[in-house]
Amino acid sequence: MSDLALLIETANFAAVKHKDQRRKDVEQTPYINHPVGVAHNLTQAGIDDMSVIQAALLHDTVEDTDTTLEEIKQKFGEKVASIVGEVTDKKELEKQERKRLQIIHARHASKEAKLVKLADKLYNIRDLERSLPSGWTDARRLEYFKWSAKVV
Repeated sequence: MSDLALLIETANFAAVKHKDQRRKDVEQTPYINHPVGVAHNLTQAGIDDMSVIQAALLHDTVEDTDTTLEEIKQKFGEKVASIVGEVTDKKELEKQERKRLQIIHARHASKEAKLVKLADKLYNIRDLERSLPSGWTDARRLEYFKWSAKVV
């Protein structure tokens, strides 16, 4: 499969998995905008490692859909699944614990996972600058910015 075909296959997989999801902003933008935007941040920074770009497109599928890491491994390979696994939170944990673990895990993550995590946080920060999610205050936005700095 060509790199272009692989990239489209990955984007399509993410789009199908996120098809019914919306962002929490006032406009309720389609969720797929987020992983595409994360991948875009990476390519704009000169990252051309296909596995990293694929992982960016897939980074929330395990956490937010019925996708498993095994499914990603079968479709996209061990390297992509490994990166996605590194950036996936364990949803069964309390939110504060997940946030604490992100800070700890960031120090030990692979270079590829750090790139995806950085691009993810950058996308979220830009999105929060553009529009607060419903129910968020300016203080909560500032808290997110400070926490993000600890993760990256």
